Amino acid sequence: MRYRAGTTSPALDGVSLTVGNGEVVAVVGESGSGKSTMARAVLGLTPSTARLSGRIAFHGRDLLGLGARRWREIRGRRIGLIAQDPLAALDPVKRVGDQVAEALLAHRLAGRRSVRGQVAEALAAAGLDDPDLQARRYPHELSGGMRQRVLIGLIIALRPQLIVADEPTSALDVTVQRTILDQITALNADGTGVLLITHDLAVATERAHRIVVLSHGQVVETGPAARVLNEPTMDYTRRLIAAAPSLTSARRVRQPPPAGRPPLLSVRDLGKVYRRTAVAVDGVSFDVHPGETVAIVGESGSGKTTTARMVLRLADATSGRILFKGGDITAAGGRDLRRLRRHVQLIHQDPASTLDPRFTVERCVAEPLKALTSGSAAERRRTVTRLLEEVALGPDLLRRRSTELSGGQRQRVAIARALACRPDLIVCDEPVSALDVSVQAQILDLLVRLQEELSLSYLFISHDLAVVRQIAHRILVMRQGRVVEIGRTEQIFEAPRHEYTKALLAAIPGRAPLR
Repeated sequence: MRYRAGTTSPALDGVSLTVGNGEVVAVVGESGSGKSTMARAVLGLTPSTARLSGRIAFHGRDLLGLGARRWREIRGRRIGLIAQDPLAALDPVKRVGDQVAEALLAHRLAGRRSVRGQVAEALAAAGLDDPDLQARRYPHELSGGMRQRVLIGLIIALRPQLIVADEPTSALDVTVQRTILDQITALNADGTGVLLITHDLAVATERAHRIVVLSHGQVVETGPAARVLNEPTMDYTRRLIAAAPSLTSARRVRQPPPAGRPPLLSVRDLGKVYRRTAVAVDGVSFDVHPGETVAIVGESGSGKTTTARMVLRLADATSGRILFKGGDITAAGGRDLRRLRRHVQLIHQDPASTLDPRFTVERCVAEPLKALTSGSAAERRRTVTRLLEEVALGPDLLRRRSTELSGGQRQRVAIARALACRPDLIVCDEPVSALDVSVQAQILDLLVRLQEELSLSYLFISHDLAVVRQIAHRILVMRQGRVVEIGRTEQIFEAPRHEYTKALLAAIPGRAPLR
C-alpha cells in the first residue's frame, strides 16, 4: 500500500502486512512513521485529496475505491476502531448509552425494545460497574479509563472481525492500561483479529503475536514478537527497544544529590478537601532537597497532581504547611506569590495546549522574563537564544510558532520557558507521557543534564514507574490521596513493601512477552 497526500513525499511507501483470524499484529514506530495513517487507510478515513495505491484486502475483497455507503456497512460492523482519545471519539452532547444504542440500531443488530438491555450487557462486559448508571452519563463525566471501556463495549456489541486499536492506552495509567489490554486480548481470543498501533515496543512485545516496525512510511522490520525483541536485525528497532523505559533497567541519574543540606521544599501533613466531603489529598508529607528528583506516582485520582498544584500555589491547601527555603508559602499571595514564581516553575504534560499558537518561540520563552524580571528587549532576546541552546534547539526556531514544531521540540521550548527565570525547583507534571519513547528518552536525558549543570530540583509527577525509575532519586507512591510508600528508587523497585506498589510494578508492560 502507498499513500500520498498532495505533492508531498509518500506518508506510506510500499507497506505490506497481514492480520489473521485471532491474531494480534502490532505496528510500531515513532511519530511520523505512518502507523496512524495506515490505520486510517484500513478504515477508509483518509482525506479525499489523498492518493492511495496498492490493495487493502478484507476477506478477499479489495476495500480501495469503495463508496461512502459501502464503507458505512463495513466500518464499525466488520472493522471496528478503538481510538487513542475516547473523549474526542465520543459525542460530548450525547449520553454514552445512547451512542452505543445508535450504533446497534444503525447496523440492525438490535430492535428498539431490546437495545437498552444489549447496551447494558455490552458495558458490563467491558468492565463498567453499574452499567445502567454509566449509560446515562455523558463522556465528560467518566474517567479516561471508563471512556475507553465504553469504546470497548461498543466493539463487544458490534462484534467486528477486525479491530484497529490506535494507541488505545497511551494516555492511561499502567493498571488501567493493563485492564484495557486484557479486554482487547479477550476479544482476540474469540477469533477477532487485532491491528494494534503503538509507539511502545513494551506493549507490543507483551500483547502481539507479530510486530511490524515502520520508519518514514516503510516497513523496516517484521517478525514474531519475541524475535523482534530479542534478536532485532535493524538499528532503528534496536534504538526503539533501548529507548523503551519498560524494557530497560538503566538509570539516567548518575549520582545522588549532596547529603547534609537542608530541604529546599518541605511539605507537612498537606490536605485538600473539595465541597467539605471529597478528600483529594490527606496528610501528605515529604521533602525535596537541592539537586534531588522526587517522583510522585499513582493512578488517576490518587492526588498526585493536586499535591503538585498546592506546591505551585495554584490551589489552596485545606490543611498542612508548605515550606520553601524555610519560609511558609502555604497561603502566599500578592508580592510573595509573585516572588515565588521566579523560584518555582512548571513543565506541563501537553506543551501544545500551553504554548500560545499565535506566538513565536521567542515570545513564548520570553514571557516569564518580561513578567518577572527587568531588562531590555535586547537582553531578553540574548537570554532566549541562550536558553534554546541549553535545551539543544537552534536560533533558527526563534521565529517559528509552536504549531510548526514537533512534539519533542515543543516540550524543549516548554523546558526553556521554565528555565527562563533560573528557578530552584521545577514541577514536572507528566512531562513525557504524550511523547514517543525515543523523544521521551531525549527529554529525560535533557532534564538530567540540566539538573547536573544548574543544580535543579524536580518534583516529578507521573503514573509511569518505568520512567520514574530512570530519573528519580526517591519515590512517593500515592493512592486515594494518601502516601502509601516512600523510599529510594532502588528500594521501591527491589523491595516494595505495600501491596499497591507491587501491583503498580506488576502492571508495567513488557515484562512477560507473548511466546
